Amino acid sequence: MTDNIYMPFPMKIEKVIFEAPGVKTFRLKFMNEDDGNKFNFKAGQFGEYSVYGAGESTFCIASSPTRKGYIECTFRQTGKVTNALSDCEEGSVIGFRGPYGNIFPIDEWKDRNLLFIAGGIALPPMRCVIWNVLDLRENFRDVTIIYGARSVKDLVYKHELEEWKERRDIQLITTVDPGGESPDWKGEIGFVPTIVEKIAPSSKDTIAIVCGPPVMIKYTFPVLARLGFADDDIYTTLENRMKCGFGKCGRCNVGKYYVCKDGPVFTLAQLKDLPDEY
Repeated sequence: MTDNIYMPFPMKIEKVIFEAPGVKTFRLKFMNEDDGNKFNFKAGQFGEYSVYGAGESTFCIASSPTRKGYIECTFRQTGKVTNALSDCEEGSVIGFRGPYGNIFPIDEWKDRNLLFIAGGIALPPMRCVIWNVLDLRENFRDVTIIYGARSVKDLVYKHELEEWKERRDIQLITTVDPGGESPDWKGEIGFVPTIVEKIAPSSKDTIAIVCGPPVMIKYTFPVLARLGFADDDIYTTLENRMKCGFGKCGRCNVGKYYVCKDGPVFTLAQLKDLPDEY
């Protein structure tokens, strides 16, 4: 690497996983072994992924820092860069800059209950934290995961959902929107906030981590408030037009915060300090 802060690491795509329609996961390995040995990150941080000639796009690091030798990202095809990424195959080389942003304070959550609530393509940033927690399972008490998508086909990490379902040290509840179920669907049917209210997880000594489409988050926060969760015990992660990754371009400025530097991880208490229009 040079001293140029905009210079990406060259990364080889070791594995491509088709998660859902238009959604893929890449397992990436550093082309330079020394770069890989020096690289460290923590749960919650993100990176800029680039295809030469097409540009960069921002995603969280979806793998856990406890898993060494590679990083993973999961993305949906939504524009020029993600379409170019989707055209890449195993063996292709792309660029990666990072890690950027703040972190989920996992060390502060020791001996607490953890409640993960995710919707659709927003499970990837939470997957990093979930695997980090599960790899250090003895440090935490009850772990509950509530995950929903529009339909069964839109659920991501289906193979891992099956693995989590079989584990006895966590509780997994999956749901799909009404009309999105398949004939053999055995999970819940209903929108994520409705299922959270139905399950009614205890707020006692519990941290809630919420990630999903804005409408899901909007209706989930009041449910958690009714269940007794304090604003400081509710965490989420945001992506807001981030481009440079370190506060130079100003694209992600919201009120007094730069999402790329002060976030992307925020508590609900911090979100309430943002401008109303956000």
